[in-house]
Amino acid sequence: MMETDAYGKKVLYVEPGHSLCTNEPVILKAVVGSCVVVCLYELEMQFGGMAHFKWPLVRDPSSATTRYGNVATGDLIRMMLEAGGEAETLRAQIIGGAAAGPGEEEVGKDNVSAARGVLERAGIPIASEDVGGLLGRKVAFDVTSGQVAVLKVHQLRESDWLRDAESVD
Repeated sequence: MMETDAYGKKVLYVEPGHSLCTNEPVILKAVVGSCVVVCLYELEMQFGGMAHFKWPLVRDPSSATTRYGNVATGDLIRMMLEAGGEAETLRAQIIGGAAAGPGEEEVGKDNVSAARGVLERAGIPIASEDVGGLLGRKVAFDVTSGQVAVLKVHQLRESDWLRDAESVD
């Protein structure tokens, strides 16, 4: 069964290590702790995309996947530009990077730094951030309006990761 929101929009979950760009009226969702989600919105064409990554940087091209922030963020920017977006009309939102568990303090901070660095080098302004802290987050991004809803949670449960909705993985 496909999940839809209260307005009938299709809901897609973007799993860690995946990026998606679409001009369809969908809600992109993710659950993050130390992971980071980068949402990009094209102001004039009104479409968007999301990258969800686990680790900040990879330098070895043979190991480069979208599980790494420098690759995932760059990949999302490339997809947005290929879909007709312009760098000067893109706006970014960064969510996540929490120290949601033992040993995740530096990973979360480094993930946020990786996203900021790629966006800065691409000349894409960051419209908003909800990063750091100790709480995980549930994220919902409406790609047709550019609006992001963030729900902070004290504990990420196993059930937060299990879903009946369609997954992008």
